[in-house]
Amino acid sequence: YKSVLESFIHSGVENNARVNIHWVATEEIKNDSDAEKAFSRMDGILLLPGFGSRGSEGKIISCKYARENNVPFLGICLGLQCAVIEFARNVCGLDGANSTEFNKKTPYPVIDLMESQKAIKIKGGTMRLGAYDCTIKAGTKTYSAYRSKKISERHRHRYEVNNRYKNRLEKAGMVISGVNDSLGVVETIEISDHPWFVAGQFHPELKSRVNKAHPLFREFIKASKKYSKKRS
Repeated sequence: YKSVLESFIHSGVENNARVNIHWVATEEIKNDSDAEKAFSRMDGILLLPGFGSRGSEGKIISCKYARENNVPFLGICLGLQCAVIEFARNVCGLDGANSTEFNKKTPYPVIDLMESQKAIKIKGGTMRLGAYDCTIKAGTKTYSAYRSKKISERHRHRYEVNNRYKNRLEKAGMVISGVNDSLGVVETIEISDHPWFVAGQFHPELKSRVNKAHPLFREFIKASKKYSKKRS
């Protein structure tokens, strides 16, 4: 997570803010009360990338806390997937919704293995890796951050948003703000009636630089700074 920490430095400079990091072990978040204790004094929540089911329910509960309490939120890769799972469960009413990475028998696999990954038996370096294009929807927070309809970001994942549930998510209020047109893969999501709740399937931290913070980190810190002032 070194590149994430560096991205916070870059985005802090651009926002004239010192970013203080508080690490939270999501295995310890079992319910809403735990989330309240962990995040009640935080000005923003970033859900990191990762693999496997360890702490997954705590991650999902953390997304719920950010969404319901209007806390600025940025999800990276697995962070997007957990945000989608939480929204599917608690807004769309899909009880038991999950990722097949966490629960292969979930009744609502809103996150599933990419089609291109299903035939792979020996994994090795076979994930969706490298830079891929993304088309951003105008009028979204993501578009306001990038100021561009066409972007390219770096990826490292096997699972994605299951397109079978896209319409249901959108009808309930989730905005699919970015897609890869050639693959039909959801790249970014956000919640329109939230001050700043944005997540990407890619890794924005890999493109942040000392002289140019990544747009999503920059806007996340800007929203967190505004939220901090509102709370004080």
